[in-house]
Amino acid sequence: MNKLTIIALIAALVLVPDTAWARKKKKKYQKSEVRIEQTQVVDETPQPVVITRPAEQLYGEWDLESMRKKPVQTRERAYIYLDFKNYKVYGNNGCNDLNGRFQLNGKNITFLDMITTDHTCHNATSERTVMKTLSEVRTYEVTQLYGMEYLSLMNNKGAVLMTLKRQNLDLLGGVWLVKEVDNEIVSDKNMRLVIDPVMQTLHGQTGCNIINGSITIDTAKDFAIQFEDLRSTEHHCGDMTAETSMLLALERAEYCKRVNDQEVALLDGQGTIVLRLTRTTLTR
Repeated sequence: MNKLTIIALIAALVLVPDTAWARKKKKKYQKSEVRIEQTQVVDETPQPVVITRPAEQLYGEWDLESMRKKPVQTRERAYIYLDFKNYKVYGNNGCNDLNGRFQLNGKNITFLDMITTDHTCHNATSERTVMKTLSEVRTYEVTQLYGMEYLSLMNNKGAVLMTLKRQNLDLLGGVWLVKEVDNEIVSDKNMRLVIDPVMQTLHGQTGCNIINGSITIDTAKDFAIQFEDLRSTEHHCGDMTAETSMLLALERAEYCKRVNDQEVALLDGQGTIVLRLTRTTLTR
């Protein structure tokens, strides 16, 4: 999300203390795998993606799925974030935060000056192995399967060292008007959300109260997201039915999908749409 947008939001929405809503014991919903319907029929064979605009096609977060043909098992989410504005790389090696820089020249990529924090963790996948493997990367390729993109990082002999998957939740980044809640049209144009998948934060307005919360991304499932730790101010504005319905729908949301360029949907664990959102802009 644009940093100016985030700054404008923080200036407009102040953090609020926990309220009765936040302290209320939340109902736990059992997660189940949901197949998100794709707009296109795709082959079961990974298809190569031609990279013509790397700054657009490679930017953002990539979750580490496998390394040297073995599944990655780490305590923290292992991922890298490619920042093409400064050619910096950020992320986590499964235990410690990492950062450094990268160089890209055609199909060649190298990671340089990598440093990490120094927490101690006990992972099945060694963080030292992750860092050593990154230092061996020389080339890359991108493929697509079932609508998901995969980044293969290879050594100078073309052997795949790492496979990473893009969590396509960038589609959720931005400012949204709440269009529908549980198939009920929302008439209040002040009911809006600001979602930042990178910082994993949620801010917004219910039409009466300001809300804040956090985002949890389930990297084991495609398009999986949950909104947690919802906190709200305690203003009373007459009929609170729409506000309560929206907050409950956010708690039930487990997946997202793109409807079109200006609209997204949030789904529960059974694949039922609980919220429809329409893209908008922040107003002062």
